[in-house]
Amino acid sequence: MEYSKLGNSDILVSRICVGCMSFGDTSSNFHAWTLNAEDSEAIIKHALDLGINFFDTANVYSGGTSEEYLGRAIKNNIARDKVVIATKVYFNEGKLSKKAILREIDGSLKRLGTDYVDLYIFLLHGILLRELQRQLSV
Repeated sequence: MEYSKLGNSDILVSRICVGCMSFGDTSSNFHAWTLNAEDSEAIIKHALDLGINFFDTANVYSGGTSEEYLGRAIKNNIARDKVVIATKVYFNEGKLSKKAILREIDGSLKRLGTDYVDLYIFLLHGILLRELQRQLSV
């Protein structure tokens, strides 16, 4: 497996990232073509065996169960510091505030079963970047 630095950081990520959108419970609000926990973990384990260390999920994928499945698979198969987790936040209630941001990251950390994520990405559909910057500086 080939690895690259993530941006200007010292974090080394595999050149292949596993997107976890298809992992999790079926959700009428999202999509019905998800993989169950057992199949999801098998894919994650196979990726780890191939040297892939970079995984991408989001708080809205399958109502958050994608994060749960990824967190359990990592816990069962590899030390947390050996993988890079990127998760995305979409404001489920459509509200952008410092309180909402903290609530969403806390929820993601709990679902992932970890005390940190390596990359936290804001899904800004219809949200102005200036507004996000203002909320983060409060």
